Amino acid sequence: MHKRILVANDGSPGALKAFAAALAMARRNGAELHMITVEELSRFPATIDEIDEEKTEANHRFAPVIAAARADASAAGVAIDVHLAPGHVVEAVVGLIKERAIDILVVGFMGHSALYERVIGGTTDRLVRLAPCTVLVVK
Repeated sequence: MHKRILVANDGSPGALKAFAAALAMARRNGAELHMITVEELSRFPATIDEIDEEKTEANHRFAPVIAAARADASAAGVAIDVHLAPGHVVEAVVGLIKERAIDILVVGFMGHSALYERVIGGTTDRLVRLAPCTVLVVK
């Protein structure tokens, strides 16, 4: 049985489905539930003030996602440990998996065109390849 579950949640429809699946799994198994939301820095800030400004904006953008997750977990009787991490999504998620000895990562599936997937790749695909634990992809 999985005792430490991590779900990646950016508030997208696929991530919300993944969160619901992870929450049900944590409730059923009496497992620890962790949620990570990553504030991606898409450009290189020039000053510390720009970093602070981007972090404040990300905190406001993800506050409703985090609040909803906490409310849903509370309603289900499941404790949740929320992690808001800066950086690249794949690196942040894999780092947290290693740091917290996560047993299973739950992620949502986000479809793109076949050309996009071949040229750019997808975050979910990279997580499946790089995560050092079981990965459940929810559609």
